[in-house]
Amino acid sequence: MAVERLFKDEATEEKGERARMASFIGAMAIADLVKTTLGPKGMDKILQSTGRGHSVTVTNDGATILKSLHIDNPAAKVLVEISKVQDDEVGDGTTSVVVLAGELLREAEKLVATKIHPMTIIAGFRMAAECAREALLKRVMDNKEDPEKFKADLMKIAMTTLSSKILSQDKEHFAKLAVDAVMRLKGSTNLESIQIIKKPGGSLIDSFLDEGFILNKKIGIGQPKRIENAKILVANTAMDTDKVKIYGARVRVDSMNRVAEIEAAEKEKMREKVQKILAHGINCFVNRQLIYNFPEELFADAGILAIEHADFDGIERLALVTGGDIASTFDNPESVKLGHCKLIEEIMIGEDKLIKFSGVEMGQACTIVLRGASNHVLDEAERSLHDALCVLSQTVNDSRVLLGGGWPEMVMAKAVDELARKTPGKKSHAIEAFSRALIAIPTIIADNAGLDSADLVARLRAEHHKEGSTAGIDVITGAVGDMAERGISEAFKVKQAVLLSATEAAEMILRVDEIITCAPRKREDRM
Repeated sequence: MAVERLFKDEATEEKGERARMASFIGAMAIADLVKTTLGPKGMDKILQSTGRGHSVTVTNDGATILKSLHIDNPAAKVLVEISKVQDDEVGDGTTSVVVLAGELLREAEKLVATKIHPMTIIAGFRMAAECAREALLKRVMDNKEDPEKFKADLMKIAMTTLSSKILSQDKEHFAKLAVDAVMRLKGSTNLESIQIIKKPGGSLIDSFLDEGFILNKKIGIGQPKRIENAKILVANTAMDTDKVKIYGARVRVDSMNRVAEIEAAEKEKMREKVQKILAHGINCFVNRQLIYNFPEELFADAGILAIEHADFDGIERLALVTGGDIASTFDNPESVKLGHCKLIEEIMIGEDKLIKFSGVEMGQACTIVLRGASNHVLDEAERSLHDALCVLSQTVNDSRVLLGGGWPEMVMAKAVDELARKTPGKKSHAIEAFSRALIAIPTIIADNAGLDSADLVARLRAEHHKEGSTAGIDVITGAVGDMAERGISEAFKVKQAVLLSATEAAEMILRVDEIITCAPRKREDRM
């Protein structure tokens, strides 16, 4: 019995087989959950929170679905993590990476059942992943030199990314928006300067790209409605009348006149502050906090456009785009960098008035205005567009492109199979298993589209035995089609990230042979 008391009460441990089973099952369950969202005919999930307000999200973005799950299984958590990383790194392929890791574990489980040691399997997987990557590298296309072709590649990639999302109906329209926006970035992957504004109303096709920067605010009353050659001071400072800001201070006065004196002094303080701000020689003042009526009056008298409560996240972006700094003290105007733009005016989108800054310092800045039937549609449209923007900005840097539609998986599977035949020993089983896991991805794409996956994948395999085949699954006609003709392309960077992350995650879960769960600390009754 002495051994039993190693852990505190209620702590549990699972050893060897059982621990491995638990982690396999958890990981496969997660993979099965997002599996149905893969591919152009993938389904969406409705996520409903049980918290306040029962917020509802409709999405088929793998990372978004997994982020919202509260999971107890440690192996499942590893998969959620890799989809997050995939989302941050390259923005797309969040579902594929989880599905691939899940399939690798499904294959590994069978191998473990036939008494092959996990380390052997891992070694095999490592070799296979390396081989698969080599195979992709041999077949990448790179049109960096030819801008026309490269732009066409970007369009294809954008359309392929969007075809599995809500925007698939108008994918050409949105692909164009995304490509235009990313081309303006001139190779930077900082998506900060692309702003997305969501306005319910209209339909998705009414969305448009606007050069310049749109701020989701109205222009105050009695202020100039348009300013040319604007000099902008972006600030984060309190412009409510400077009250006596010592909390819990009591001011005792012996007559009403004294109260009036205090108020006058406050007003005077405010006027001084505004004077200091005017000394910068600006004609537009944007503040992140409230501006009270009195200072607003002073600005209006000076013919300065004052914008209060500029959106909280957007103020950094506004400063970045106009080339100014965010100021919070105004004592030495020479050290503050002002922002500039050619024109500030008020525009209407739908029912709402917004402020548009055109001709800004950073030429790469632009705003995408999304329109749609409801907020759910808009949120999902934003997620989809964000995925497309991420992938495109990565592709501009790393311009290698692959065909899509299950083609890369088949290319990798073929190379990995050949490696398995050459490899002696038990590792070859693991390498074969890796190739089966890769083929699972085109299988799932076909299944989701309601096609006969077994038949299609067998045909696809036969096609790929010819040298230099470009065959993939054409979901629209439900047959094996030529991906090059269809213009279905993916970014090499995304595929590589999927391959490597999935292999590493599967490896990590395979290494587990014991799960120790600690008992929660008990609360003492404080009576």
